[in-house]
Amino acid sequence: MTLDTDLREDPGAADGAPGGAAPAAESDVVHADEIPPVEAAALADEDDDDEEEEEETAYVPSPYDRPGRWYVVHTYSGYENKVSSNLKNVIASRGMEDRVYEIVVPMEDVVEVKNGKRVTVQRKVFPGYLLVRSDLDDDTWGAIRNTPGVTGFVGPGTKPTPLSRREVESILQVKPEGVQAPAKQRRPKLEYEVNETVRVKEGPFADFSGQIAEINEDQLKLKVLVNIFGRETPVELEFSQVAKL
Repeated sequence: MTLDTDLREDPGAADGAPGGAAPAAESDVVHADEIPPVEAAALADEDDDDEEEEEETAYVPSPYDRPGRWYVVHTYSGYENKVSSNLKNVIASRGMEDRVYEIVVPMEDVVEVKNGKRVTVQRKVFPGYLLVRSDLDDDTWGAIRNTPGVTGFVGPGTKPTPLSRREVESILQVKPEGVQAPAKQRRPKLEYEVNETVRVKEGPFADFSGQIAEINEDQLKLKVLVNIFGRETPVELEFSQVAKL
């Protein structure tokens, strides 16, 4: 499945200098007590900056480097969490924790529209699939494959195919510790349609009914044609200010 030193001997080492360079003369050596205070402070600041930069670019352990390989298991859609729970029980009952290490239902944060407001919710990245990190052999393969809710492994024929490093790190969103991945902007599922008749819930036009003429998805607003004194007047309202009839 595709989800998308050479060490060489330094010829100058015997002479005590890299590359055969001659040792520095005593007159060329600068002692710490000879550095002016201002320059010494500047050098110290540079060292601090280097340390901060090293901290910022600290190595982030990859889930790919953990024991075992990552495999994709297909499940009944909508039952991913239940299958994950079943699989954990099966592994524990058979004492396979030393060969099946991790079971993950990949999730991501997305922004959706609910009741006229933008909210951040968690959504399954791949509905109908979960990831299993395991040392796969006949026993672990059988235990996973025969777990209730599992329909099979992903791979050509009956042979499971482990994920590549790139796929693992992409799916599991590897990022520096403390850095949160921004929530994805998911196109809101529209609650209303053009030409639909709605009732105004609040504001000066409360309890009036009107027909939707325009929908502004970005601003979460509607333009509703409200009948005022026998004449249709366009009124701009927020999603939360109207209700379906």
